[in-house]
Amino acid sequence: MTESQVIVFAVPVFFAMIGMELLVGIVRNNNTYRLYDAMSSISTGMLSQLVNLCVKTLGFAIYAMAYPYLAVSPLSADALWVWVAAIVLYDLAYYWNHRAGHRITLFWAAHAVHHQSEDYNLSTALRQTSTGWMFGWIFYLPLALLGFPPEVVGVAGLINLLYQYWVHTEQVGKLGWFDRVFCSPSNHRVHHAVNDAYLDKNYGGILILWDRLFGTFQEEDDNDPCRYGTRSHLHNWSPLVANLQVYRDRFVEMRATRGLGNKLALWWKGPEWHAQSKPESQFDIDFIKYEPEATGPQRAVATASFMLCLIAVTALLWYAEQLGTVVVLVATLALGLIMHVFTRWHAYSSTTSVATQDH
Repeated sequence: MTESQVIVFAVPVFFAMIGMELLVGIVRNNNTYRLYDAMSSISTGMLSQLVNLCVKTLGFAIYAMAYPYLAVSPLSADALWVWVAAIVLYDLAYYWNHRAGHRITLFWAAHAVHHQSEDYNLSTALRQTSTGWMFGWIFYLPLALLGFPPEVVGVAGLINLLYQYWVHTEQVGKLGWFDRVFCSPSNHRVHHAVNDAYLDKNYGGILILWDRLFGTFQEEDDNDPCRYGTRSHLHNWSPLVANLQVYRDRFVEMRATRGLGNKLALWWKGPEWHAQSKPESQFDIDFIKYEPEATGPQRAVATASFMLCLIAVTALLWYAEQLGTVVVLVATLALGLIMHVFTRWHAYSSTTSVATQDH
């Protein structure tokens, strides 16, 4: 069974949990969902899975090719300790990959899409990058040097990814000792927050111990409620625009920046760095969430388009091996364009934004 088919089996579980979270939120009078934001996040996840099909999960392919040359002493996939060690060490590699994704603009350009939602719920977990495959694989090559077989690392990566789904919720509070050891909803809320005290904290995927060890841990403070999104607001529902936002902004800035060193530094330094100093402005933590007005018919058309894309993407993930690369590539381009159009249509057909208050 391919990884994309595993994802297909997980889809009903994902949506069942989203339904449960929505119901709990309504009962508690703490609904964290907005229709367009949720559809945008899930559409971004669908595009990510389609792109993975096209690049044949390049990172794993590179690992598999490099393994015979890097493995000093290959380990046996039959030993239980090898699987346990792989999960732990993969999480350590993920920590550094994730940390680079916030502190180096080249990596932030790929990772930012996961943080753009101004809501925090299980649909946000599905908001995944379509460009992370380009460089993220670098952080996992040390596992090949240590001798971990590709199939073991592949499963460890899938476990790491699936684990992080449930921590994207506001409906689960603090969990005592669990919060001190593992990445939990409370710890990960901090990671997604744009509050001054929470920026660039809590990178761990499964274990929060890495953050405690390397000085990036921050506990959630009930007196400083988390606000979500990115400080450069996206204000767009399109998954294509979401994935290209940081790349576009940096290339525009490169054209106006003098000196090759400064041009390159725009990518290798942190997202907050600019070659030309800009007047400091206080970030408004009480910003109004992006929510253009929508009529009933607009919502109906957008929802129907979204559901049709979801069905098509699910089928494509399941039958990708039989369809072949060319068909998958054409289908990906078509579905990506359709998702861009139906998410952008709402923005073009409405010029009014309405304030949405904190939940």
